[in-house]
Order: sequence, then C-alpha cells, then structure tokens
Amino acid sequence: MLCVGRLGGFGARAAALPPRWAGQGSLQAGIRARRVSTSWSPVGAAFNVKPQGSRLDLFGERRGLFGVPELSAPEGFHIAQEEALRKTELLVDRACSTPPGPQTVLIFDELSDSLCRVADLADFVKIAHPEPAFREAAEEACRSIGTMVEKLNTNVDLYQSLQKLLADKKLVDSLDPETRRVAELFMFDFEISGIHLDKEKRKRAVDLNVKILDLSSTFLMGTNFPNKIEKHLLPEHIRHNFTSAGDHIIIDGLHAEAPDDLVREAAYKIFLYPNAGQLKCLEELLSSRDLLAKLVGYSTFSHRALQGTIAKNPETVMQFLEKLSDKLSERTLKDFAMIREMKMKLNPQNSEVMPWDPPYYSGVIRAERYNIEPSLYCPFFSLGACMEGLNILLNRLLGISLYAEQPAKGEVWSEDVRKLAVVHESEGLLGYIYCDFFQRADKPHQDCHFTIRGGRLKEDGAYQLPVVVLMLNLPRSSRSSPTLLTPGMMENLFHEMGHAMHSMLGRTRYQHVTGTRCPTDFAEVPSILMEYFANDYRVVNQFARHYQTGQPLPKTMVSRLCESKKVCAAADMQLQVFYATLDQIYHGKHPLRNSTTDILKETQEKFYGLPYVPNTAWQLRFSHLVGYGAKYYSYLMSRAVASMVWKECFLQDPFNRAAGERYRREMLAHGGGREPMLMVEGMLQKRPSVDDFVSALVSDLDLDFETFLMDSE
Repeated sequence: MLCVGRLGGFGARAAALPPRWAGQGSLQAGIRARRVSTSWSPVGAAFNVKPQGSRLDLFGERRGLFGVPELSAPEGFHIAQEEALRKTELLVDRACSTPPGPQTVLIFDELSDSLCRVADLADFVKIAHPEPAFREAAEEACRSIGTMVEKLNTNVDLYQSLQKLLADKKLVDSLDPETRRVAELFMFDFEISGIHLDKEKRKRAVDLNVKILDLSSTFLMGTNFPNKIEKHLLPEHIRHNFTSAGDHIIIDGLHAEAPDDLVREAAYKIFLYPNAGQLKCLEELLSSRDLLAKLVGYSTFSHRALQGTIAKNPETVMQFLEKLSDKLSERTLKDFAMIREMKMKLNPQNSEVMPWDPPYYSGVIRAERYNIEPSLYCPFFSLGACMEGLNILLNRLLGISLYAEQPAKGEVWSEDVRKLAVVHESEGLLGYIYCDFFQRADKPHQDCHFTIRGGRLKEDGAYQLPVVVLMLNLPRSSRSSPTLLTPGMMENLFHEMGHAMHSMLGRTRYQHVTGTRCPTDFAEVPSILMEYFANDYRVVNQFARHYQTGQPLPKTMVSRLCESKKVCAAADMQLQVFYATLDQIYHGKHPLRNSTTDILKETQEKFYGLPYVPNTAWQLRFSHLVGYGAKYYSYLMSRAVASMVWKECFLQDPFNRAAGERYRREMLAHGGGREPMLMVEGMLQKRPSVDDFVSALVSDLDLDFETFLMDSE
C-alpha cells in the first residue's frame, strides 16, 4: 500500500547481486556516475551482504537522521519544529505583504515546504523508529506542526493574499499552468477548512475538522480490535486455532487461509460481530463528514473528496463501478461455480459458497491447477537479484542507475537500512531512497512509501532533491542463504519502487505537488504499472537466478504464476467493486436511507452476489474508510489506467526507451502539478472513456493461451 503526509492545507497533499548480472547499459551509466561519488557500490551486491553498520565509524561525528544535524538525538525534534514555526511566521508576513503575483505562490509553497520537512519526517519516525524516545519526540512534533497548520488554514489575512491573486483574471491568465494549479490547490485547501465562511460557520468548520480527526483515529483503532467469545461456545476441535485467554477465545482476524471451513466460519462470525461503540463511531464520522462538506458548499462529502481526481465526481465513479460490475457478472458467477465445485469435492456436506470461502478455495484451485508453491520460486528471487532486476529495468527504460551508499553514523534508525542514490546517466543525482526492508519488533506490517522531503525548485535555481523511505517486511538472510522473496514479495517490491520513482522523477517547481502528492486515483498508477513489469518474463529473465546454482527461472514457471493470478480474479475484482460502491453510498446523500449494516447487506447482495451473514458488520473493520473515504474506487481506476499504459506502450517491448522517456515526460515528471486526465491523455495520445477503463480491467482477466500451449508441449 501508498503513504503520504496526512495534514491538510499546508501539509503534504493526501502518505542485487554480483555486477556480472547487470546489463551493459547500467555498467556504462555507472562508469559515468561514479565520478560524482566514490562511495557508491553496485546495488545487487549491497543487498545480498550483511550491512557493515556503524562499526566502521565508532568515533565519527553523528550526522542525525536522514543527515539532518539536529536529529542526532530525540531533543532535536523540538529544535527542528521551533525553527520551522519561526520560519513560518516570517513567511506568513511575507505572503501578506507581497503584491499578488507568481511570487505569492512561491511563498505559499516555501511555507508548505518548511512545515512538511518536519511533519513528514516526524510522521515516519513516530511509527518506524525502534527507540521510544525518538517516537515520542516525533509524535510531539507532529502535534505541534498540526496545530500550526490548523491556524494557517483559518488565517484570513493569508487567505486574502491568495484570493487577491486568483480574483485578478489578468494575473491568473499570466500564470503558467503549474503555478495556477498549485494556487488553486492551496485555495481549495483553505475553502474546505471553511475560511470563506462567516466567523460562526468558520468556527463550526474548525470544530468539525477536529472532531473528524478524533473519530477517524478512534475508528481506525477499532478496526483491528480483537473480539472474544466464551470457550464453551466453540466446538472443542477448533479451539486450538485461536488464542486462549482464561475462559475465553480471542479472535483477532478472519483466518481466511485456514483449511477448516468451520474455523473460517467461526472467525468470520465472531470477528465481524457488531460492536455498538464502533458502530456509533462510524455513524458519527460519516455524518460529520457530510455536515462539513455541506457547510463548505458541497452537496455530499463524495463531491468534495473527488474534486481534482481522474473521475472528478461521484456520478462518474458510480457509472464506472456499475459498468464494471455488469461486465464482470458472468465471469464472477463462473468463479463462484468453480469455488462451489471445489468446496463440494472437499466438503460434500456443505457446498454452499459463503463469504469466508473464496480466498481459501481460490488458493486451493490455483495450487492444484498450476503447481505454484511459493517455496519453488523463492530461491530464484534473492533480494539482491530483485534489486539488480529493478536496476536493469530502470536503466534501460529511463537511463537511471541505483547505487548503494554507506550512510553516516546516526543517519539511519536501524543498522540494516540501506541508502540508495538514484543517478541519471546525464542529469546526475536525482535523489535518495532509504530502504527499510527487514522485519523487526514493533515495526508496522504494511508495505509503504513515505515522502521525507519533497522535490522543488529553490530560489537560488538549485533543485531540492527528494528523499523517500520504502518500507517492507522481508525475512532476514540466514547463515546459509540471502533474503529470499516469494513472488508476492517481489511484486510488492516492484510496486513500492514505482512510488519511489514517481517521487524521484517528479520535477515540479513546487513541493506541494511533488511526486506522489497528486490525486489518489492517479497516485497508484506508477506503482501498479510496475507490477506489470514484475510479471513479464522478458523482465524477470534479466534477474531471476537460483542463488546457489545461477540457473535462470524457467519461462513456464513465470507463465504459470501469471496465469494462476487469473483464477477467480473476476470474483476478487467484483469484491473490490462492492467495497468501492459501499464507500460511495456511505459518503453520498445524507441522512443515509438505512443503517450502515442494512446498506452493507443490500450492496453486498447486489454488487458481490454472496449472501450477507446475519449479525455481522464488515463495515466496522473497513479501515480504508478513514484514509480513502469516498476514494476507495481509486485502486480499480489506477489499475485500469496502468493496464492501458502497459498495453499501449510497453507490451510489445518492456524495455522500450522511447516509451520510457514519454512515460517520464507525460506522467511522472508532473507529480500533482497537472490535471491527472491530461497526463493520461498525454501518455495514451487519446482521452479514455469510462468504457475504455472498464474494458482494460476486464481484458486483464483473459487467459493467455500461450501458457497452455507451452504447458502441453
């Protein structure tokens, strides 16, 4: 999954192997690039050896986290935040006293940058640093900057300095498109905080924003909270599958992969049993969002949330979801029939397909039909090999090389974090990626990308280089083998690197729209596109080698893996359509026509097809309602765009340099500084319709008959 800063307004917008395996192109680029730094080493080798850590530099000077001098100790966060707040006050004065013009937007962006540089860094450190003192100091910095952001979003003088610019048609027409868009985005952030309202309504808007933040936090915590049941209520033979606590059994998840039908059924019914407090919290969250949207001039929260996206409005989203559902319906019924057949074979007494069945039985069908046991693949996907594969791909497609650089003492938060320099063959250093790839205690489990510092053009004409973190949860290497990835882990690595490249190659003038700081339904396009490369044998063949024998991964194994993903894929997509539709209804017209649970039941039966299970409330576990409220459809929309880009530009040749350059120029370079549909149009050389998006997703489900021919030879 993608992470960006969560502050509104002035905060960030909505968060390896030996070199002999490298392609000739990457070696040539490497020779040129090494003149810049002598401390770089080949990326593949760097990830297949244990890190040297700081043992080499016991007496050296500590540089501080990410090279920020103040952050060599937790107390440094206080210094950094005070400096940011002091600079903010000066910039606010400058913004209010400068005559309206392009300079106004530059000052606003510098204001945003000075706050984001502390807030984004602290946002990451508060969840990822192993030391509690650092986490607490970062948490405090987030609170302090968050308070300042709220003040700025309700600062009438600041708002009026931007309004003067946007109200002057002649001035607006003289702005270049990126500057105008950034000015409008800042104005949008102001207005969703209610600044254009009278004093009383403005206070209501601020209060509602605070209430929504609190409710969101409470709801998120509740989505993971375990349920418990008295032991005697569960059949004795399945109790050992769950955690015991005295006379109770604790259920902390859906156990979707458990082979015993009864275990999955029990987990589903108990984990999803409604909690009155969580239900009340969700209802309050949805109605508060609706009140805020209406207060600031939108008919629904969904209309507010979708401004500036590819879809633009909820009507288009619903049209997309309904058309997709119609196109999927026949395939979904076939998938459910296949699951029913497998269930009948394994459990003849009870063959009705229930909502807890598809994940397990589709896995059984995949394994039986394609023999894709992950352990057969892992030896070919050492982490070093995968990193070298990325290096080869990025080099041939975009002229970029990745080099490992030894971090200074104190620069990283764990000794196994690797630092990568991203170097272009003619432009030189583009930015840095910190790779926090390995499991450790108290580390969050999700795979994600964090912007630590956004790129922007500085006043002196130099470019502020972007810095990001990629966080994965990979197993550590052992004495006998390097870190070995399952195919799913390898695909996730490529996905997250897609986000990182968006950040590295976004060359926007303003950090407010740098890299992944763009509309949600566009932000996932570069990362999903990388999954297509990760599933193409021509790409995989460049790096997948057995870590002991050097033998390449056979083509049939890659083809079988790719085709296995299409098993029950229509039903999986239909489930996503159901979730996205539910999200739209919850954030549509209020008051809701029914309870959230009744709406869930209706929507599930119409858009998924499996029966609702009485006394369950899946929506209370739907954590994406917080971060993706009214925008959960974005994954489907982004996948549709990525699919079209893949088929139009890279399917014939995944290493097509001209297509790679066009991809950078039309899509990656703009971050959020250009309307997303214009970027899609520039890349595809046509403006896709809703029907085009639907067709792209549905055609991805078709089986590749070449695989069957190869398997039958």
